[in-house]
Amino acid sequence: QVQLVESGGGLVQAGGSLRLSCAASGSIFSINAMGWYRQAPGKQRELVARIIGDGSTNYADSVKGRFTISRDNAKNTVYLQLDSLKPEDTAVYYCYADLLALATTGWRDYWGQGTQVTVSS
Repeated sequence: QVQLVESGGGLVQAGGSLRLSCAASGSIFSINAMGWYRQAPGKQRELVARIIGDGSTNYADSVKGRFTISRDNAKNTVYLQLDSLKPEDTAVYYCYADLLALATTGWRDYWGQGTQVTVSS
């Protein structure tokens, strides 16, 4: 069984910062990509950032230069540093991991429960 547990969301004023964390635990054999999606009310879930096992990263255009994704492979944890936050960043942020679990035969995505980020103007 695999679990992803997120932390670090909250309420912040525009221009402020938050740091999200997501730790994967359980019967994990190997992890490839880890990352973050977000979903605002009435909108589709969108990719915010992801980091591959070799450390390469991808960001949504809307967050480039403001958000930074990082990863601690020893802890199976991914972080998202959110700086210069804007009201339009308000959403539920979900972490995911593309991983291979023990006693399974294929890679698949596992998801966290989501953490709310609210940015006030």
